[in-house]
Amino acid sequence: MRVGVVGVGAVGSATALSLVERGGTCREIVLIDRNTARADGVAADLRYAAPLSPTVDVCSGGYHDLSGAAVVVITAGVNEKAGGATDRSDHRGRLRLLETNAKVFADIVPQVVEVAPQAVLMVVTDPPDPLADLTRHLAGHDRVFSTGTLIDSLRFRVQLADRLRVRPRDVQALVVGEHGTSEVLLWSSAQVGGIPVTDLLGQDGQSLEELREEVENDIRYANITIIEGTGASQYGIGAVSARLVEAVLRDERAVLPVAAHSSSHGVTLSLSSVLGAGGVQQMHVPTMTPEEHRALHESVQVLRDAAERAVAVATT
Repeated sequence: MRVGVVGVGAVGSATALSLVERGGTCREIVLIDRNTARADGVAADLRYAAPLSPTVDVCSGGYHDLSGAAVVVITAGVNEKAGGATDRSDHRGRLRLLETNAKVFADIVPQVVEVAPQAVLMVVTDPPDPLADLTRHLAGHDRVFSTGTLIDSLRFRVQLADRLRVRPRDVQALVVGEHGTSEVLLWSSAQVGGIPVTDLLGQDGQSLEELREEVENDIRYANITIIEGTGASQYGIGAVSARLVEAVLRDERAVLPVAAHSSSHGVTLSLSSVLGAGGVQQMHVPTMTPEEHRALHESVQVLRDAAERAVAVATT
């Protein structure tokens, strides 16, 4: 089981580390970066940690080394800090990086597909959803998905758990749509032990509307808060990426809010997706209120416009 990671910046390195630490997911990890010295250095560093986990080989290389890869994770491109996408008042959010990273993908994806035509392609680079649509266009197949709103859903669970003083794993909460400012938090279905969270929150005197706004802002701008402190958001998304690789390699058919192309919506977005061999196998629309449906429709429109721009930039 060979897994490739293209782009060995903060997120790519964190993804590779998580793959090593999870253990048993893959037998070989190939790191590729246009800065070959960086790829060599990260590979060497990880190799010294690998003996603490089940057997896995870590190496750096070129695109030809992706031959036979089952999954290729693409994290290359300009990040939010370098791309100036850290202004909370800018409604574009990660979409500010679209044109720059579409050009990066126009160079990378054909090279990956040429040597690994059967690989599942997972897009992590921001903005991941329109870039996944672009990747699907460039690759000419449907074995493409993005990390979508899984990281947002985890953040939703953590924020709710903090306020309810319970374990995050005991909170069921979902974010759908864009991994970005138009994402939709499904408050109507969020539960703890079968009890709606809206029945449990606000018991300390804070209004539910104020609390919802506070939680949503914390989640929508979590990356910016992290970047302000560390310079890059990497560990959470690195762990998410490794977990998704695992689901594909093991054909888990895990139900997770990752993004794939939805024929009914005409764009790549996050819904309740079944992830296994070959990528996303099924997509289901969760139960939503009319207000949540309207918000999802707006998110779809944002993503359609972004996907069209990405393809136009990459094919010009």
